[in-house]
Amino acid sequence: MGERSGALGDGSDRSSTARRSPPTERVVQVLDHLVARPGVRFGLSELARELGLSKPTCLGILTALADAGYLVRDPVDKAYGLGPALIVAGRAAQRGSAYGPVVHRHLVPLAERFEMMCSASAVVGDRIVVLDVVGGDGAPSVAQVGEVYPFAPPVGLMYVLWDTDERIEQWLRREPTLPVAVDREGLGRIVAECRRSGFLVESLTPGGRRLYALMAGVVSHDLAPELREMLAELVSSPGERVLLPDAFRAGEPRAVNLVAAPAYGPDGHQALVLALHVERQLDAAEVERCATALVAAAEAITAELGGRHPLRRPDTRTGR
Repeated sequence: MGERSGALGDGSDRSSTARRSPPTERVVQVLDHLVARPGVRFGLSELARELGLSKPTCLGILTALADAGYLVRDPVDKAYGLGPALIVAGRAAQRGSAYGPVVHRHLVPLAERFEMMCSASAVVGDRIVVLDVVGGDGAPSVAQVGEVYPFAPPVGLMYVLWDTDERIEQWLRREPTLPVAVDREGLGRIVAECRRSGFLVESLTPGGRRLYALMAGVVSHDLAPELREMLAELVSSPGERVLLPDAFRAGEPRAVNLVAAPAYGPDGHQALVLALHVERQLDAAEVERCATALVAAAEAITAELGGRHPLRRPDTRTGR
């Protein structure tokens, strides 16, 4: 022991110094800076200045990280933000954290009970990320861990639906993934009903499902203007895919793609969305059965995460 921790100049200290890599530390510095600000994009000059790096050094790091998918570069304003390759790394790390096992533990019995695929997804930075998928053995996969989708109208309503009005407005102000009109009155009815019930029922046509599958990983700026216009004609306004209770009053089953419900974090905002991927016709009683179990699982996850509902007053005795 004494020889390995000797005075300056011995082999141990030289070995310790040799193991450090200033270029690698600068890469970590860039990533740490962006991870700490997940909703912010930085230009080259701004990032170099804030980190104390030369522009050529910073550009080399950003280019390498963007090429590997760890960062994305906006083709319009040339700013850099977090990229989808970080999701896979984050998902692997999540398996060892408390958060991942909590969610997974509640998805498994849901998938087994209903013999359906169950998923958990959340907004990470400016993308929607599929965090966990359970069940659906033998069925075509409608969700895959690590898939990312743009978080901007018309995609992403359920990730703010049960949050505050301010969060919904922030989402609506984001640059649309596709240029579609928003029916504010209809959206207001959907928000009110889904907040009352605590869940959402969604239906998509086969063509709509294929279109949203194609949008996985897409950044709207990557699409040519004429292609965006064409796709916009095929995509409904936010909320038009939602089936409200009166859609089932006739007693006839309706085609349902998924039933979704939110779980909340300690900050009182939506932490993630749980979904049962139904992919078949359900009547009102079947919808209620699925939704009741899903909401119960979401509430259990919220409790284990120490979360609270954003629209309820905190308990002054507990702070929750």
